[in-house]
Amino acid sequence: MTTTLSHDDATATRPTVYHRTVEIDGLDIFYREAGPTDAPTVLLLHGFPTSSHMFRNLIPALADTYHVIAPDYPGYGSSSMPALDEFDYSFDSFARIIEKLTDELGLDRYSLYLMDYGAPVGYRLAASRPERVEALIIQNGNAYEEGLGDFWDPIKAYWADPSTKNAEPLRGLLTIDSTKWQYTNGVRNVELISPDNWVGDQALLDRAGNDEIQLRMFYDYRTNVALYPAWQEYFRTHQPPALIVWGTGDFIFPAEGAHPYKRDLNDLEFHLLETGHFALEEDGDRIASLIRSFLGRKVNRGV
Repeated sequence: MTTTLSHDDATATRPTVYHRTVEIDGLDIFYREAGPTDAPTVLLLHGFPTSSHMFRNLIPALADTYHVIAPDYPGYGSSSMPALDEFDYSFDSFARIIEKLTDELGLDRYSLYLMDYGAPVGYRLAASRPERVEALIIQNGNAYEEGLGDFWDPIKAYWADPSTKNAEPLRGLLTIDSTKWQYTNGVRNVELISPDNWVGDQALLDRAGNDEIQLRMFYDYRTNVALYPAWQEYFRTHQPPALIVWGTGDFIFPAEGAHPYKRDLNDLEFHLLETGHFALEEDGDRIASLIRSFLGRKVNRGV
């Protein structure tokens, strides 16, 4: 007996993910969107050197219950990549763009998923409009100096003196070997990590002029460290419920940066995972389950 499924039958249990673009400040800002628009929103903020592609599996895992938005910053993924003299590449600018995106989409309340570069972008949003933030999901996203270990030494040297000499070691972070290392270092089983990740990211890093954009962002990261005390005060004052899902094999943001959150957040669920920097690649199912449980208790609002 042969059964033929209709398109509707075949997709009935899989949330539809839309790939959209909106103009913000003259730039095309790409974002992925899924889930019912009247459900609680989860805003997913990606890290370096990737894009919303890192959330490709998490989005459908949440979108049956939540409204999920995952944008690409300028110069990353499928968003516009203006030249350095056409756009101020900085974490302040990224936060401004994402804030305007939330306004454009009518997102007046949301939970934030913060990973790597997504943490300083998201914490700027949270500190600026704390009334909008329903919860934090923190995955290898730093807000404490304890989390800046040996990996950051050459970057700190660049902060002190942004010379050509000090920039040269940082260019090594833009190579295919380094991009692959970010995905594979500290994982349990490298065979579970798709090479599509570093191949795709590297193709974007290799665009003409993108290396100088990344150096600008490395230099601007110093502004995040200066804001750590303000973000910690935000935690203490507003006490958003928070979920930490942190890969302990991450050399860039080691677990020493996860524990200090306990000092400032009273409503904190804390999970250390035996995986690397891009924890979703190896532990995506577990992270999705933890997020669903956490948000179901904290922000479901009857959904």
